[in-house]
Amino acid sequence: MEIIMKPKKRIALIAHDNMKDEMLEFVRDNEDILKQHELCGTGTTASIIRDRVGLEVKRYKSGPMGGDVQISGLIAEGDIDIVIFFWDPLSAQPHDPDIRALLRIAVLYDVPIATNRSTAYFILNSKFINSEFRRDVVDHSELMSKRKEEFEKLK
Repeated sequence: MEIIMKPKKRIALIAHDNMKDEMLEFVRDNEDILKQHELCGTGTTASIIRDRVGLEVKRYKSGPMGGDVQISGLIAEGDIDIVIFFWDPLSAQPHDPDIRALLRIAVLYDVPIATNRSTAYFILNSKFINSEFRRDVVDHSELMSKRKEEFEKLK
């Protein structure tokens, strides 16, 4: 399946508590690029960006209250083009299964996902950020059918 990302991207911004200052600095450094796109984010991250930088950011629930799951759903529906997710690799998160699901869904749907500052800068400064880009999403239904058949044979 082919998905065409338009020049105006839909970008999700997510940051764990210990990474919010880093996200805020990143957004300030890239405000001119980000304001050209449609932004959304989880809970406090979206509020901080809106209140301290002045960018319009659609706010979803906080991560622990289901925000990561909401973003995952948007990816699956084709409503997110890029995810910038500054997660804290040194702190345990109570909603770790939701975080892992978000990462898995982004990979499954071939959505560019930055989990650190360097990757985020590369994405926002890519030649594709303001142009159309075609993503190829693998149709896993055939693979799933084959696995189901193999499982049935084992019974």
